[in-house]
Amino acid sequence: MYAQRPDSGALAAAAWLLVAGLLLFSGSLYALALTGVRGLGAVTPVGGVAFLAAWVAVAWAAWKG
Repeated sequence: MYAQRPDSGALAAAAWLLVAGLLLFSGSLYALALTGVRGLGAVTPVGGVAFLAAWVAVAWAAWKG
């Protein structure tokens, strides 16, 4: 009758991964556009992986919940 509560550890990990993805992905692109330092573009894929990992953590919490 009642829905189970999702795993809060997985959701907390997803939240931190989303913050990391936001800072690394979007932040590196903004910094690249504003400064022109091309080395910052190498950080962008790490942020993308953090976003993907966050969605995996959300899916895991939903699956286990």
